[in-house]
This record gives sequence, structure tokens and C-alpha cells, in this order.
Amino acid sequence: MIKEHFGLGPKSAVLAVALILGLGGFGIARASRIGNANPPASVKLADANEGPSRTGFAPVVKKVLPAVVNISSSKVVKTPAGFNQVPDDPLFRQFFGNQFGRGFNSPREERERGLGSGVIVSPEGYIVTNNHVVDGATDILVTLSDKREFKGHVVGTDPKTDVAVVKIDASNLPSIVIGDSSKVQIGDYALAVGDPFGVGQTVTFGIVSATGRANLGIEDYEDFIQTDAPINPGNSGGALVNDRGELVGINTAILAHGSEGNQGIGFAVPVNLARTVMDEILKNGKVTRSYLGIVPQDVTPSLAKAMGVKEARGALVSDVSADSPAASAGLQRGDIILDVDGKPVTDSNQLRMNISMMHPGTQVDLKVLRSGAEHNMSAKLAELPTKEASIENDTHGTRSSLSGVSVDDLDSQSARQLGLPPSAEGVVVTGISPSSPAADSGLRRGDVIQEVNRQPVKNTSDFDRAMRSSKDETLLLVNRQGHTMYVAV
Repeated sequence: MIKEHFGLGPKSAVLAVALILGLGGFGIARASRIGNANPPASVKLADANEGPSRTGFAPVVKKVLPAVVNISSSKVVKTPAGFNQVPDDPLFRQFFGNQFGRGFNSPREERERGLGSGVIVSPEGYIVTNNHVVDGATDILVTLSDKREFKGHVVGTDPKTDVAVVKIDASNLPSIVIGDSSKVQIGDYALAVGDPFGVGQTVTFGIVSATGRANLGIEDYEDFIQTDAPINPGNSGGALVNDRGELVGINTAILAHGSEGNQGIGFAVPVNLARTVMDEILKNGKVTRSYLGIVPQDVTPSLAKAMGVKEARGALVSDVSADSPAASAGLQRGDIILDVDGKPVTDSNQLRMNISMMHPGTQVDLKVLRSGAEHNMSAKLAELPTKEASIENDTHGTRSSLSGVSVDDLDSQSARQLGLPPSAEGVVVTGISPSSPAADSGLRRGDVIQEVNRQPVKNTSDFDRAMRSSKDETLLLVNRQGHTMYVAV
């Protein structure tokens, strides 16, 4: 081996080993002599009576660690039926033959295990964690920081925010202090506490990189705190705390880009949201959400310019559900919601999150911009229907023209294929050049254009007429698989 890698012969190898051993022994002897020698008078030694420096976060960590637990879960899964194959190993085949192990496997049950973390939020044994840590679990084992183990049971879960509540039969437990995540600011210190990889309690340090992160496709409702405090597998459900040891978030996900390890971008559910979910679970056994009955989208600079709006803020109403609170309040497609109960609306996600966290039956006051004039409206929120949770929107939009786009009349057969009622009107986009600015704006093949600059379009003649009179900024109302949205082109 030495010869192959280093070009050394047998004698040289022996000499090299001897030199290495000799040098190692010499080093040990020197270290031994130095260790027995008295230090020079100029060397200053620490006073044994002085306590350690407390310029770090040791006091904070000491307070937080007892409230963070390890959660080990398991569930039984069924493996599908299939054929066994002989391992492709010549030595294996030499002893057992090609036919060994080949045959039909019937379905069988296997136990799947997972590891995560949790946070004790009350001395009575209530623990907040992630839904994906305990999802489908038949057995849950909770290990405290003092190594005590308890069997846990799921009180309730909310997959839409990835929050779950677990209970253990214990009392007088150390619990964490719950902070206010609405006061978290970019640049604040952040400590992530959990049990990554199941190696034991671990604390990592960083700062808050961003707040209000959404549209990541991780959960249905997203309002994440982003941090560069390393979050690794097994940290899920653990605590994100500030420099006072207050819980500000529940560690949930990382952005790994093909790697399972930390890349400096982690996300935590804000504790205000997690607390609201927990309160709903403990009070009602489930999470009920309010809805307004609109499909909102962000007001991009392109949309603002196309609609003659000075500021790109608020949430644009791209569709109003029939018989919804929004319809009863008089909201219309094309309205821009600026304020809710006197608080500014920054974007569509913020509006959706704020409305969803209110109780059904709540009366809200809305400030709405319509055709350049502000209007005050009032809406009584209703409970979110299950089907509303699946509505998704693509709100991309850029400045451009419609060159490279071809359309055709929409007939009843095409409408049915596109998920629209047979009576739907408009023109369907049959082709779009990938390099065209219209494609960059978010327009897709199969989209049905129903309005151009607020003018109804029923056929290609209407579309051509509208396009000839359009300006640099063109505002389209597009129906995509039954849901309308605005696109600025």
C-alpha cells in the first residue's frame, strides 16, 4: 500500500515507520517533561475562585434547555407486493444459485421511525412540535433533558401550518417563556435549540435573516421567520429563541438544494401563529379559520402602472366567490384592499394570514381602492370551507407587450377541457413564444383571456380590437383552470 501510493520500497517503508514512531515518542517525552516543569514567573494563571465569563449566551441556554425535548415516533407502514431479485453479486450466486430469493413477495408491514424535537409550553406537559414529526405516528416517546422518558399522545395537529400539540402525563415540568414574534426584527440574535440527528441537545447561533417569508411551497399558510442559525434534521419542532430566552418560533424547515444538511437558510413558524393554532386545538379540538371569499394577488409595479395606481401596495382582488362574505360586502374583481381594521395591507399573503387567524363571525372594516377612489366597506367573516384551502395563484407579472402570443375563440368543448363552464367567454391562448415578454409575465398556453384593460373579450375580434387600442401597459384578466387573476403585460 505504501509503495503503491507513495513510491516507497519495503526498506524505505520500515524506515519511515520507524521515523514516525520515533518522532511520536520524542514528542510525547517532550510533552511529559514540559508538563512536569514549573511555569515561569511571568505566566499568569486564572484565579480558581473567579467564575467563568458570561459574555456569551450560557445563561440563556441554561434556562431554555430543560424545556426542549426529543421526540421519537414510529408508525407501521405497508410495503407493496413485488418480486424478489437475487443480489447482483457473483460470490452470492456461486453459493446460492441464480434462482435463490426470486419469487413474489406479499405485502408486509414494517415499522418506520422518525426523530424530532419539541418545546414544553406548560408545566402540565403540553408540548408544541411540528406536524410532520408526529404525523401518522402510532407510538411517541418523549425524552426530557434530564433523560426521563414519557409516552406521548397527539392532542391535535394542523398540517396547514405544520404545527402539532403533544401531551405527556407529567406535572411541574420546566416550561419555556413564550415571546412575541411580531416584535422580531431582521438582525436580532437567534438561537436554535433541538436534537439534530438524535445526538443529543444542541444549540446553534445566528441572526434573524428575514421575516414574513411566504410562497415557498412548504405549507399552505406561510409566514416564516428565516434564520441562519444552523437547523439540521432532527431540529424540526425545536425552539427558536431570542437573546432573552423567549420562544419566538418553532424550527420547521431548511433550504438545502439537494443536500440534507444546513445551508444557512432555515425557517421557523412564528410563535404567535403556533400559539393561535395551539389555543384552537386545546379549545375546539381542531383549527377553524375565517375566510373573506376572494382570490388575492400582489400588486406588482407592473400591475400598479397598468391600473393607474401610484403605489404598489395592498392586495388585488382577482376573483370573488359567489355567496361569500366578500360578495355580501360588495367587493368586486379589480378592487385593491388597502387596510383591514385600520392596519395597512402589505401584500396578498399578509392579508390571507391575518384573515385566517380571525374567528369566524368577526366583523372587519376594509379600506378599498376602486377606480382611483377609496371606499370603506364592512364584511362579516365566515368559516373557511375545505375546498377553499386548495386555491392557488400564480401572481407573476412584468412590463411588456403581447407579441408572440396567438389566441383562438373559446368554444364549449375547449371550455370543458380547461375546467371552465360551457358558457364561459373569452379567447384561449393557443401558443406563446418562450422568449416573448408575455411568457415572462406569467401568461401560459391554455389561459383564457376574458378582459383587456377592463374591457370584456368574447372572441378574437374583441381581442384584436382591444389590442389595437392598448397602451404600453396592458392589463389582462385571465381565467386559469377556473380561477381568475390579473396579469400586467
